[in-house]
Amino acid sequence: MSEEDAVPGFAIAVVREDGKWRCTAMNASVLGELDAAITELHKVRSTGAVIGLLGVDDQFFLLLRPSPRGISLLLSDAAAALDYDIAADALDLLRVEPPSEDDEDVWPEGALDILADIGLPAAELQVIVGEVDLYPDEQLQMIAQRCGFADEFAKLLDTIPQ
Repeated sequence: MSEEDAVPGFAIAVVREDGKWRCTAMNASVLGELDAAITELHKVRSTGAVIGLLGVDDQFFLLLRPSPRGISLLLSDAAAALDYDIAADALDLLRVEPPSEDDEDVWPEGALDILADIGLPAAELQVIVGEVDLYPDEQLQMIAQRCGFADEFAKLLDTIPQ
């Protein structure tokens, strides 16, 4: 991906080990292709939870969570698949048809229970995703707050050029 083709946004890997959260920036190139983001997350070695938080172009976010059974993911806005390859890749992986060009509604696709085991039930995540007046980084900050890594997330996000 050339610099002029780069997708604006940020990608953060979150790891929980020994009861502590750690956030690290991922290469911004992963915002252009879902396989690249998944590959990058698989490189993160941890005995605990590993979660990818991707905020794409102030439009939508993706939550990714690798496990031995595969990858769980949540796309905050299915309509983003009409304009962004990574969102189209996510719907493809989920085996969900993209919305039509005429559809203006915002709805998530994927595993709303992706973070249920670390303190964010599906119903609460649905409420956060439904806050369409918020930017993705604000929604992800709410998710980080609810899961317990808000300080680490905010500190790292402040250092990432967007």
